[in-house]
Amino acid sequence: MDMIRADSQDVLIIGGGHNGLVCAFYLARAGRKVRILERRPFVGGAAITQEFHPGFRNSVASYTVGLLHPIVIADLDLHRHGLQIKRRPISNFLPMENGDGLETGGGTARTQAEFARFSKRDAEQLPRYEARLDAAADLLRATLLRTPPRGAGVGDVPGLAGLGRLLGRAPMEAKRDLLALFARSARDWLDDWYETPVIQAAFGFDSIVGHYASPDTPGSAYVLLHHVFGEVDGVRGVWGHAIGGMGAITQAMARACESVGVEIETNASVKRVLVENDRAIGVMLEDGRELRAKTIAANVGPKLLYERMFEPGALPAEFRTRIEQFRVGSGTFRMNVALSELPPFTARPTRDPTAPHLGSGIIIAPSLDYMDRAYRDAREQGWSREPIVEMLIPSVLDDSLAPPGQHVASLFVQHVAPDFADAQREIFADLVLATVDRHAPGFAASVVGRQILSPRDLERDFGLIGGDIFHGRLSLDQLWAARPVLGHGDYRGPIGGLYHCGAGAHPGGGVTGLPGRNAAREILRDQSFRKYLPF
Repeated sequence: MDMIRADSQDVLIIGGGHNGLVCAFYLARAGRKVRILERRPFVGGAAITQEFHPGFRNSVASYTVGLLHPIVIADLDLHRHGLQIKRRPISNFLPMENGDGLETGGGTARTQAEFARFSKRDAEQLPRYEARLDAAADLLRATLLRTPPRGAGVGDVPGLAGLGRLLGRAPMEAKRDLLALFARSARDWLDDWYETPVIQAAFGFDSIVGHYASPDTPGSAYVLLHHVFGEVDGVRGVWGHAIGGMGAITQAMARACESVGVEIETNASVKRVLVENDRAIGVMLEDGRELRAKTIAANVGPKLLYERMFEPGALPAEFRTRIEQFRVGSGTFRMNVALSELPPFTARPTRDPTAPHLGSGIIIAPSLDYMDRAYRDAREQGWSREPIVEMLIPSVLDDSLAPPGQHVASLFVQHVAPDFADAQREIFADLVLATVDRHAPGFAASVVGRQILSPRDLERDFGLIGGDIFHGRLSLDQLWAARPVLGHGDYRGPIGGLYHCGAGAHPGGGVTGLPGRNAAREILRDQSFRKYLPF
């Protein structure tokens, strides 16, 4: 068995997903010796691009850009390392059963004009709704780069005082809205604003993305808010496409890491975190090697880390119980399809690749009732009889993904049970294609190849326990200082030398880079590298 000397690495990072790469960059830039250990033959985690059918490439799991924080982009100089992001022409398109359809985005005036076709009142509400939602989001945006308090200790006082000042200066209206968004269901929130079902659906869709719940579930309004934090090219609330797919982001991050001396080892699956005297001292790999370091940073989810990478007796008993109760399972099902041609929707019967709706998020979920039925179906029988489908066709923005004249599409589907059986994969995949085909006749016939990722596939391929794309439910009891467990929301694990740098830490899921950035700051603080702490 090989043994790496204890002082040969300052930090070992478990998992080469985007947050692990970001954490490694900041640490190495500060002079730490860092090695990333990635189980697969390549880095990127769920943000990768692969050929899934001869001649057709796509973002395999993560599929769209909007939450990647501009500070991370700037600090890693990702554009210099090759990253290009193209904004969607509009945000979303929702085809309806009656053959009509709703488009959102492209500016408030354009969206208002669309809303006015359905309701003058809803159109008039839009500017105030956007302003109020953005004001509430601003309060949370200010917390994204902050470390949550660990508990009720004296050391938490400065951070809590700063947060108190921030909230104290905020308008009362924004604080009231924030409270409502945390506590209420998406339907309750949206009922106060809009009367038209498809308009409610346009906003309510964000409340169930990666969230195995109904839009009637208390707290689902917060998940809606979580998805409006982002921006592309300085424009808030819009989404974009990374040229070359999501793998272009993580490959640019890997180049940034290499430029500051990070060692990246692939095909290096971690079997066990080694513990001595209540401190993490290294890891054992599946091939039997033991690697030692002063600090271990885990970019894998809390369930995977603590239930599969630790000996049961190595963790405090109460903490292990809390991790067993940590809720995972986002109820998502991913497909990538190769298309011989673009789909002509009944509501927009064109195959012109410059048509705005074809470059948007195409959402098949025309009402909150539709979303609620999908969730109830999944709870009762394992999948929804009428699935919620978001389809993107990135090849209309990026012709590098498919042969000339042909296209690729991402299908992001809610809801399926986290324990969805492998035997049902193909049956449900056919149903998903038929659901799209109902609004775009001929779509299913144009599919020449497909890739299917059920929740169990997402767990096997990416280590996402329960297929949870966020590493854990975005519920009030699993957010901020309570993510993953109250008392360990400051990126520090329950034993010395162990840190959380993945989406199971604040501020949670999505391709943001912020858990990795914030964790690096705390690691440097603990190692007295204070001159690097302004970030």
